[in-house]
Amino acid sequence: MKKLFALALAVALVLTLSCAAFAEGYSGDLKVWVPDAAVDFTAEQVEAFKAANPEYADMNVTIEPVGEGDAAGKVITDVDAAADVFNFAQDQLARIVAAGALEEVEPGNAEIVKAENDAGSVGAATMGDTLYAYPLTSDNGYFMYYDKSVVTDPTDLDQILADCEAAGKSFYMEINSGWYQTAFFFGTGCTLTYDSDDEGNLIACNSDYASENGLKALKSMIKLSKSPAFQNGSSISNATNVGAIVDGTWDSEAAKELFGDNYAAAKLPTVDGYQLSGFGGFKLLGVKPQTDEDKLAACDALAAWLSSGDVQLARYEALGWGPSNLAAQQSALAEQLAFTIPQGQYPGDYWSLATGLGDRIIGKEFDDAYDDTLMAALTEFQETCESYAAK
Repeated sequence: MKKLFALALAVALVLTLSCAAFAEGYSGDLKVWVPDAAVDFTAEQVEAFKAANPEYADMNVTIEPVGEGDAAGKVITDVDAAADVFNFAQDQLARIVAAGALEEVEPGNAEIVKAENDAGSVGAATMGDTLYAYPLTSDNGYFMYYDKSVVTDPTDLDQILADCEAAGKSFYMEINSGWYQTAFFFGTGCTLTYDSDDEGNLIACNSDYASENGLKALKSMIKLSKSPAFQNGSSISNATNVGAIVDGTWDSEAAKELFGDNYAAAKLPTVDGYQLSGFGGFKLLGVKPQTDEDKLAACDALAAWLSSGDVQLARYEALGWGPSNLAAQQSALAEQLAFTIPQGQYPGDYWSLATGLGDRIIGKEFDDAYDDTLMAALTEFQETCESYAAK
């Protein structure tokens, strides 16, 4: 009986000491990297975090301007000198994990992240079964802005084109872009992804563009290009006489100004029996591995705060970054995100190749082509994509 009492007392003492250690928080240095435009906003949120979490009130947080496109390269070059918490683009995840520069998201936080953010952003922050980063945005995707006095049914591309033609208006979509072009191929179920090794080198291409689904997608683009309403483009600021345009959140204000009271937005329409899809891009927040457990806890707590729904909404209002948090998302983008594929790593040559395919469509090269000619073009495209992984 005495032994049981002594054991219980020892366990209670350990728990008490653990709680006390946690309550002490962390008062050392912590470095954060965010894009230049987000430095002031992040500084305000860090102060709000400290006020809400007194155990971190004395923590010294330094915020440095490093863009999400540059963060991965800097982290990999010198992990020790890198920030403790940093923004990065989702297509850099594999490289940073391979460099040992990302801590797994704390299990309790991981459950919240998975429950509160859209599936695309969670997938973009995950490798295998492990969540390695906190989603910040789901704004690098596209949907459709339109003039509701012109477009009667925004869910069907054929009807949209018919409405625009009848009104003498234009429908804009940039089909000679490897980014927007995937709306058709991914929509029919085609795949185009690359595998990379631990150093980020492309080692394999997974593609089935040269297929019946690929042929269906190519035919849909050819049909679109034949419409008198079609205009190749994706910037509403450079568009004229617009009935509808495939664009993103970065042009929301320009769209509202152009359409006025007739402004509307919706997910991409269906065409030829399938839903247009496309790439989705995400900004993520990573935590660097730490030897000091108290500092790691502080990093996780701050990352969870900066990626929370309330802060994502505040960031959207201050900077225009589209949230990945489900409760904070805009409806049109949120609807489209359900159909997008997270953009991984792609070779630079892919983008030029896709432009070439789109230019051939716009140039009317395929207008009267037979299926075997179209399949030959798709086979050449796929084989060229595959060759990039062998370089």
